[in-house]
Amino acid sequence: MKQARQIVRHAIILTASSLLMRTVGVWYSVAISNRAGAEVMGLFSLMSGVYGFALTLATSGIHFGVTRAVSETVSRGHPQRIGALMRKALLYASLCGCVASFLLFFGAPIIGMRWLKDIRTIPSLRLFALSLPLVAISSVFGGYFTAVRKSYKSAVLQLVEQGAKIWITMRFLALMVGKTPEQLLCALVLGGVLAETLSFLIEFPLFLRDRRRRFPLDEACRGEGLELVRITLPMALTSYIRSGLITLQHILIPEGLRNSGSSHASALVAYGKIHSMALPVVLYPAAIISSFAGLLIPVVAECCVKKEEKRIRYMVSRVWSLTLFFSIGAAGLLICFSEPLGNQLYPNTNAGYYIRILAPLIPIMYLDTATDAFLKGMGEQLYAMKINIIDALISVLLVALLVPRMGIRGYLISIYLSETFNTVFSILRLLSVSHVRAHLCKWILKPLLSVVAATCLVRFLLRNPPISISLLVCYMVLTAGLYFLFLSLCQAVSSEDRNWLRELIS
Repeated sequence: MKQARQIVRHAIILTASSLLMRTVGVWYSVAISNRAGAEVMGLFSLMSGVYGFALTLATSGIHFGVTRAVSETVSRGHPQRIGALMRKALLYASLCGCVASFLLFFGAPIIGMRWLKDIRTIPSLRLFALSLPLVAISSVFGGYFTAVRKSYKSAVLQLVEQGAKIWITMRFLALMVGKTPEQLLCALVLGGVLAETLSFLIEFPLFLRDRRRRFPLDEACRGEGLELVRITLPMALTSYIRSGLITLQHILIPEGLRNSGSSHASALVAYGKIHSMALPVVLYPAAIISSFAGLLIPVVAECCVKKEEKRIRYMVSRVWSLTLFFSIGAAGLLICFSEPLGNQLYPNTNAGYYIRILAPLIPIMYLDTATDAFLKGMGEQLYAMKINIIDALISVLLVALLVPRMGIRGYLISIYLSETFNTVFSILRLLSVSHVRAHLCKWILKPLLSVVAATCLVRFLLRNPPISISLLVCYMVLTAGLYFLFLSLCQAVSSEDRNWLRELIS
């Protein structure tokens, strides 16, 4: 119980910071969407897929590699070798970052004209390329701070970078009222590039100071570079495959929408509404699940070493039940209030429709996050990686087959099918290795009935739709309260569950 309390306390801290970042991110998405328009946001989302692959190539698993290599080197009693290790890591990151930057900068015309089918993306892709070497080197710093238990420094820098990005971008957009989509797109990208540069300039001296203070001795050794490559290369290769498939999927979506009969502009608008407007709202509550999931991995790994199978089954059962209670409630809230929420956040865009369509995916996606954490903790990360790659491949095939025939509905169907595939196979694997018994009535049926009762009651009592964001929040808080009341009444949350939660928090 003491360890569980520590997890909860750390998770509360991480959740608070993550919710702050996501709140700022959603606000930023709303602000730039209202200023730049859905078409520009569609172009930005389209380019982000290409940038994501370039970023994967630039970092090439170096964050994980540095974290593990530094931890293992210190654990073996060789702290004097950290200096040489970090020099090898910085050389590796600089090489990968420069190669990725070179390929994206000079390949931008081909990518823009032949892949993205829009020459307006070429200048912005080249701006993206300029940031890749700095981002790659910053990943080394982040991995180092994580290894020496100073990850809060990277978290603070992320907040600084986010704040700088918002301020710079909003200033640029304010100066570019009435400009072309190409110029607005460059403003969005340039704001991020300048913010990343500022973050690098702050993080670099912090790293040098900490490294020299913590590891003053410096001894050269030939084995560090090979050890770093041994750790990093497998992670990099699998990341290339998955990121490449995701990038291909993002490229195929607008092309498929155009083949289905939509114009180029309308295809970008629909794509932007889903990825830049609806998905940030749907994924907003995931901050809570992600924070707990990240802390579960070392705890589960420790239980596996000690062969505490009964404790693992207990944790899986508790986490699955809490995840489903939370995610089903969140899905019900978003379905019920999707229209007023979309109108308040994104006026005159019909974003509420896509929020309502995507909201039923919340239990599936959130349960997958928790399940993946258990699989990684139990040493099943290779299986999880294979499922993720197959999931990305299925997504590409479904987009190529369905979107040209069914338009945006085909893309939504592909999201549902691929996410369901990933979650189902991850759950089956965890059931197989942990031998947990699923309680479908308590975990799924009772929460579903409770959230339906809560939303229907609120709609019956408060028939007038909320006309302001504060009133909307009050409606949602009332609905959430009724949902937890109905959970208790139908004994989905038992007295044992309440006592367990009370002990954790106390």
